[in-house]
Amino acid sequence: MAATESRAPTGGAILAAALLLPGLAPLAQADEPPERNAVDVKFMSYEDGQPGLSRIRVHSPTVSFTNRLGEHWASNLTLVHDDVSGASPRWHSDISSASHMHDEREAVDLQATRYFQRASVTLGASSSNEHDYRSKGLSVLGKWSTDDNNTTLSLGTSVSNDRINPVNNVVQDERKRTASWIAGVTQVLSTEDVLQLNVGYTGGHGYFSDPYKLVDNRPRSRDETTLSVGWNHYLDPFQAALHTSYRYYSNTWGVRSHTLGLEWAQPLPNNLTLTPSLRYYTQSAASFYYGPTYDPALGAPFPVGYTLGSTAYSSPDQRLSAFGALTVGLKLDYRIDRDWSVNASLDRYEQRSSWRLGGGGSAGLAAFHANILQLGLRWQY
Repeated sequence: MAATESRAPTGGAILAAALLLPGLAPLAQADEPPERNAVDVKFMSYEDGQPGLSRIRVHSPTVSFTNRLGEHWASNLTLVHDDVSGASPRWHSDISSASHMHDEREAVDLQATRYFQRASVTLGASSSNEHDYRSKGLSVLGKWSTDDNNTTLSLGTSVSNDRINPVNNVVQDERKRTASWIAGVTQVLSTEDVLQLNVGYTGGHGYFSDPYKLVDNRPRSRDETTLSVGWNHYLDPFQAALHTSYRYYSNTWGVRSHTLGLEWAQPLPNNLTLTPSLRYYTQSAASFYYGPTYDPALGAPFPVGYTLGSTAYSSPDQRLSAFGALTVGLKLDYRIDRDWSVNASLDRYEQRSSWRLGGGGSAGLAAFHANILQLGLRWQY
């Protein structure tokens, strides 16, 4: 059936455009627990840098257990260990030997899902611990599907409570609390097309500053709004799926961003699937970000006109600057047999101020890049 035909597809056709790509298929099966238990083992290696300078390196093994508990329940337990090392800039691109660091993070996420006829409710709890940062969170997500399974609605909320105790004692026992809401709809348009729309909001209060950067003083509240649209289209001549996505983000600090994504999932002989991807990201700068032009009397890292002891909002964090970025990726999935499968992906991220959409990127910043390698193994039983 062509995508332009108006006749609604049957319930069994709901996965035609979704199965080849992640993200949409789980929403389309809101009332069905997993058929089999599964263990997923993953390893992620991340390294970023600037011209002539290696910065942060992260090694992150993860193990996840998905279990079907009778006819109406399922659980998922995910354990993560992050090993972080390298040199993070004190301001802009300035790095000294004193800034070299090593840190470890342990995280656990537990979810339990109750399935009903055409609906499900998922409860979640998470905890993350570093030597200077602890976070705990709770979440709930509900999904409901129509009788023909062609429309799935979702509504969720989450809260987190963070405690910050930096080793330099700039602050002690600071807190940050956030609450988030998300609402979405997934609609099967035809046997070749699935559309997804999500709207999200997060309100946060507490300590948002970076205690390891001088002259970093951020507002103690931040509201964030997101709007995302995803479209999966199944291309019958190639037996492949095309996934396009767009995400808009804004916050009360003045940051506005746009993300465009494109993926092509191509099945190959011998149970292989190859997925190249391309993503473009652009954002405006926070209202209190300042570039690498320093006060002539005080020098770096103080902005021009800075007064010692000032409580005005300011930050040299280049993540709050105006820039554009491109990510090129390639993923390979291989199903060994009914029980075992493996996957590997490699992404290259490049960031430039001049790549900001419409121009006007923050001046004076060095180019930034990152490589992300991910390996995965799944066993179902």
